[in-house]
Amino acid sequence: MIGQTLKHYTIERLLGQGGIGLVYLARDTRLQRPVALKLLKPELVSDPDRKSRFLREARSAAALTHPAIAQIYDIDEDNGTTFIAMEYIDGRTVSRLIADGELDLMGAVEIGLQIAQGLAKAHEAKIIHRDIKSDNIMVTREGYAKLLDFGLAKLVEFGQDMPGDPADISRTLTQEQAHTIAGAVMGTINYMSPEQARGQALDPTSDIFSFGIVLYEMVTGERPFKGDSPLDTMHSIVFEEPRPVTEVRRNLPFQLHRIISRCLRKRRGDRYPNARALADDLKSLKHNLESGTRLSLPPGARLLDWVEGLKTSFPYGNKGLIILAGAVILSGVFIITKIQWGNLIGPAVIVLFMYRALRKRKQRRLNVFAKKVSAFPEVRAIIIRNNLVTVILDHAPAKTYIRIRSLVDEINRKLLFAKPVEAVIRDDISEPEFHSLLRAPGVVYARDHDAEISLPF
Repeated sequence: MIGQTLKHYTIERLLGQGGIGLVYLARDTRLQRPVALKLLKPELVSDPDRKSRFLREARSAAALTHPAIAQIYDIDEDNGTTFIAMEYIDGRTVSRLIADGELDLMGAVEIGLQIAQGLAKAHEAKIIHRDIKSDNIMVTREGYAKLLDFGLAKLVEFGQDMPGDPADISRTLTQEQAHTIAGAVMGTINYMSPEQARGQALDPTSDIFSFGIVLYEMVTGERPFKGDSPLDTMHSIVFEEPRPVTEVRRNLPFQLHRIISRCLRKRRGDRYPNARALADDLKSLKHNLESGTRLSLPPGARLLDWVEGLKTSFPYGNKGLIILAGAVILSGVFIITKIQWGNLIGPAVIVLFMYRALRKRKQRRLNVFAKKVSAFPEVRAIIIRNNLVTVILDHAPAKTYIRIRSLVDEINRKLLFAKPVEAVIRDDISEPEFHSLLRAPGVVYARDHDAEISLPF
């Protein structure tokens, strides 16, 4: 097909192959712009009724306009070949960013927010996607997220033919069902909703469940539902609860766990009612992360947040909490029963152990801070002396400044007894002063210099 022309689109090179056909980079000779040309498999449009329905749904999806949705330009056919001309996205998929380790928490939340807003726009137009996965989300070189393949979405009339909750949630998936579903959506089983895995009708909350899987994958690097076979994976989706993200990756905010957990509820009615509500929560989380302030939460939610944060960030996790609680209880018993001071040696040793662990906790967090900040391309050096952190930059864009401040605030929020950390961010330093600082103690990172010190990560 390379070099051939369909209508006014000249095919230049192959971009990839999906479940519905081949995708080529082509040039629109009328408007002189690149497009992604998706050629549909003949068997998908061989039946006239099916073809008519597909084209009607695709044209409805083409009416969607949103910055987070890849635009459909045209649906047509030439010499028996049906094709869709779509916006060409110059970037990488979320799955590739995850595989390359290039997604941090802020980046994942930002992508999630953009896609949730795009989904809200589509759902309000009564269009569901049905195949949300990390391979269907592209991120441009400028950092904008784009959701692909809305041309395959199903137009639905909300409120009509919507099934209720399954009457018998305990029934098992059969091997025949697994084979049929796997053949229909090969390669996307890990992102199915429970109702999709069971072959039931879909509604917008199915997209929310699949999107929750993508969020989970972006912040942890792994998928929440896995199995040795397609059947095992679908059984996990329908019946098993995923590990909380705060257990898979410690120090993630509990608000993020709450958002993802709500997306991944088995019952449709327990999920977000719509993508707009999901986008609102992600927007609040983003603001919280950027400003370093806590979200406004009810007292009960704040208590759960505090307990979860303590469990996931305390030295030695639950064991450390148990040791601390035991030491407190023993101390109280000794005081109440008036036991001799000599009997307090044991509790004193325990308290000393916990104190040393808490002191080291601050250094561990500073090490993690240095590792994260040193990955920013504009950072020249990081110097830590006592409670002062100095970050030297080539230039200080607002985004980098906010992220560094947010990371320092995160350290201070999780300190129990130690003095808070202060940060100085400089981009106006002279070369003589810079080299003088590098010769002084406390340098933990220096770009393009031999002064880099190995940290105990």
